[in-house]
Amino acid sequence: MHPRNKHLQGYDFAALTAANAALTPFVRDNGYGRLSIDFANPAAVLQLNKALLAHHYGVQHWQLPDGFLCPAVPGRVDYLHHLADLLATEAGKLVKGRKVQLLDIGTGANLIYPLLAQADYGWQVVAAELDPDAVAAASQLIKQNQLQSKISLRQQPSAQQIFKGIIGPKDLFELTLCNPPFHATEQDAKAGTERKQRQLDLSGDGLNFAGRSHELVCEGGELAFIRQMIRESKDFASQVLWFSSLVSKADNLPALVSQLQQAGADVKQIEMQQGQKSSRLLAWSWQNAKQRQLWCQYRLK
Repeated sequence: MHPRNKHLQGYDFAALTAANAALTPFVRDNGYGRLSIDFANPAAVLQLNKALLAHHYGVQHWQLPDGFLCPAVPGRVDYLHHLADLLATEAGKLVKGRKVQLLDIGTGANLIYPLLAQADYGWQVVAAELDPDAVAAASQLIKQNQLQSKISLRQQPSAQQIFKGIIGPKDLFELTLCNPPFHATEQDAKAGTERKQRQLDLSGDGLNFAGRSHELVCEGGELAFIRQMIRESKDFASQVLWFSSLVSKADNLPALVSQLQQAGADVKQIEMQQGQKSSRLLAWSWQNAKQRQLWCQYRLK
C-alpha cells in the first residue's frame, strides 16, 4: 500500500467497533491469533466500511442499497494517494484544499472516491454517474453528511458517453479518475466473482463482489471502455490536467499505452499493490510538461 494509506498496518478492530458498534458481531479470531471478519459476508463488509469511514474519514452516515458494488476502502484510497503524488510532481508540493478539482467517472451508489478525497485531501469533487438509482443513493449520502459544498453530482445522460455530457465548456479539472467495468459479458462477471470468492479467505482485502451490471460489465470489457475514454478525453485536452483510470488486467496495458503514445499523450503508469491484489493506474495528459507547469502555477499556487 501507499505509505500515506491509513490502513497500511491493517485494521484496529477495537477502534473500529467503537466507531460502529454494528460491526462487533462480525469480528472474530481468524485462526492465527488476529481479529478479522468474514470478507465473503456482505453484511460484515458493509459494517466494516461504515466503521472505516466513520473512524478514519469522519463520514458518519454511509449505507448502500442492495445489489450495488461495495468497495474496499484501502484500495480506493490508495488510488487517491497516487493521484496526489502525481499532482505533487507537477505542482512541486502535495496539494490539498478546494483548489484541486477532481472528476470521478462512475461514482456509483457508494460515492466512495468523493468521500475519501474530500476527507483526506479537501479536494472539490464532481461525481458522475449513469444509473439514476445510484445517483439518488449518492445524493442521499451527500445530504446526510452535509457535503453539498464539497461534492456535486452529475448524471450522465447517455450510456454511449463517458466525458461527453459531463464536462461542461467552463469546467477545469486537475484530475479525473475511474474504476471501469472490466468484464465483457455477464458470464465473465459471474465466473470472475466465483473465482475471487474462492480466493477471498487468502486475500482479506474487504471486497464484496456484488454489483449492478453496468458497474461490472460493458461491451468489450475494460479494454474497450478505457479506449473510448482515451478517445473522448482528447476533446477536453485543455480542460483537464491529468486523466486517469484503473487497469485491472495487466494484459490490457500495452495496447492502451500504445494508443496514448501514438495519439501524442504524455503517459504515466503506476503499479499498486494491496495484499495479494495488484492493479495498475494509467494516467495521461494531452498537455506538455511546460503547459502543465503553467497550469499549476496559475491554479494551484
